[in-house]
Amino acid sequence: MSLPPPPPPGPGVHPPFPAPPVEGRGKRIGTSLGIVAGIVVLVCGVGAVAGIGLATSITSALDEQAEVVVSRYVDDIQARDFDGAYGQLCQDSQDSETLADFTARMADTEPFDSYSVGSLSMGVRLTVPVEIFYPDGDSTQLQADLAQNRSTGKFEVCDLGE
Repeated sequence: MSLPPPPPPGPGVHPPFPAPPVEGRGKRIGTSLGIVAGIVVLVCGVGAVAGIGLATSITSALDEQAEVVVSRYVDDIQARDFDGAYGQLCQDSQDSETLADFTARMADTEPFDSYSVGSLSMGVRLTVPVEIFYPDGDSTQLQADLAQNRSTGKFEVCDLGE
């Protein structure tokens, strides 16, 4: 005669290995993910603010440099100092027009009383708007085309035209 199988284990039986805790597991994972997300947002936010500040600073510096260069050039034209204005032209403009030709062309322009320099526009070309005011009250809108000197990196006027 065969013996019947033993009864299945009942309550109070211990498993052969300890079970991992399951209480609070989801809460710990959620808290950890929240902290990581907060750190990522903080780092990205600080980086974005720093990037915007840097871009604003660079744009302001370039605009200021362009205004100074254009103002010096237009001051020389206004004072009829064509040698000084020619010396401020970019190399390409000096190569395409001699000092004598530049002086003759500028001597034919009408003298003006004052001018106003606008902000640098950085597109395909670097341009700065310049408004010229004449003694009779008229004004003309011109564009100063700029280039960067290859050796110094500074802006130079290449042309002042309509």
